Amino acid sequence: MDLEKKEYISKIKSLAKEKNAVIFAHYYTRPEIQEIADFIGDSLALAQQATRVDADILVMCGVHFMGETMKILCPDKKVLIPDMNAGCSLADSCKAEDLKQFIYQQSSISNQKYTVVSYVNTTAEVKALTDIVVTSSNAKKIVDQLPKDANIIFGPDHNLGAYINSVTGRNMILWNGACHVHSRFSLEALLQLKKENPGVEVLAHPECKAPILAQSDVIGSTKALLEHTIQSPAKRFIIATESGILFEMQRACPDKEFIPVPPEMTEGVGCSCNECEYMRMNTLEKVYNCLLNESPEMQVKKETAEKAVSAIRRMLEMS
Repeated sequence: MDLEKKEYISKIKSLAKEKNAVIFAHYYTRPEIQEIADFIGDSLALAQQATRVDADILVMCGVHFMGETMKILCPDKKVLIPDMNAGCSLADSCKAEDLKQFIYQQSSISNQKYTVVSYVNTTAEVKALTDIVVTSSNAKKIVDQLPKDANIIFGPDHNLGAYINSVTGRNMILWNGACHVHSRFSLEALLQLKKENPGVEVLAHPECKAPILAQSDVIGSTKALLEHTIQSPAKRFIIATESGILFEMQRACPDKEFIPVPPEMTEGVGCSCNECEYMRMNTLEKVYNCLLNESPEMQVKKETAEKAVSAIRRMLEMS
């Protein structure tokens, strides 16, 4: 690690201690961000942990909607996010006004009331229109608890919704959104990797497209995939999810090999990893500056937060 990184890490740790701040990082952030975090996890784990810590300041190293969720659950805490421009293509694919109109249209067509289930990768305004929020780790468990005759609208991730339909036998109406990272894995590259590595398990996130899932041996949330690699006696795995998780997999299993599935070729350029550029916007410099200046601070309108929190709490209760 170069001197500049060491200096930033030292300053960040000192500031966090001085200001009674706790740093959270998603699995998809840069390795150096995961190294300085007090807690690393997926969306559900970080949301749950945020409500348990004794801190004055919460620093959410992830993307915008994660900071919103943390603020909604911890309204009395100061929630900082290193870069307010760290968005999410999936959240951006579902605007609150569009979802509201979609719900109205479906209800008008069928003359039925719908239970709205929204993936956590959504804005606070969308969560405010939602009955239950879910993550990839608990979506099946929560949908299974709903009445068998329930009319359900699921959004915004179409791939995840289709997968949940397939494993629950439901016929949820799906919003047509997608994660730009999980949607661009190359099926051709995956088939070639399987050919070159016979017998090696393929692990995939349910946000991937159906053809990728059809070639996978294990389908699960980021945390579930990590746990599988730790518990499995196998020494090699092919991984189809955002490549940030490879750092934690390698740290937990230094004697194992993880082979990332590359994205589809674009304009003649390909790479071995599939990265979320929004997660990579979190840097040591930005974490240091946000702690130093206690800015940018996440704010959510009170009315929106009050509506959204019930859907998030129902998720936590049901999972």
